[in-house]
Amino acid sequence: MSSELLTVRDAAERLGVTPRTLKYYEERGLVTPNRSEGRYRLYDENDLERFGRILRLRSLGFSLHGIVEMLKRPLEKTEAGQNRYSPDSLADIRQGLQQQLDAIDTRIESVRRELKEAQAVRAELRLDLDYVEARLAGQPADALLEQRSNASAKARGKK
Repeated sequence: MSSELLTVRDAAERLGVTPRTLKYYEERGLVTPNRSEGRYRLYDENDLERFGRILRLRSLGFSLHGIVEMLKRPLEKTEAGQNRYSPDSLADIRQGLQQQLDAIDTRIESVRRELKEAQAVRAELRLDLDYVEARLAGQPADALLEQRSNASAKARGKK
């Protein structure tokens, strides 16, 4: 990992967020940047990775409160000296993740219904547009309406 320290502006640009977002996350206790002698915030690679995780969790619908709680979970030391979450913390994290998965599954199903409805409306509008274009091209209304009625009946029969 690089030991390069980035200013708020540079870190925000790299993450695709505003400097205010980074400051807000700091205010919420999600990250604690280094400070220069002039008290400017300086972010290292670990800070950027943490921000990346926060942003991914936010995009999945986790609340900031939930993210704060997840990131504050107690760690325990392994025999090899590495940190890991305790079984209780893992159980809480699993529950939170499952709730998010359930919410996303519900959202996906809703979007699928909306897509199906939008496709049906699009098909109807396509028929309307075809009718109007044919009329503008000089075709008689009665023959077009009969064709449209037959096409609609055929479409209903396929369902």
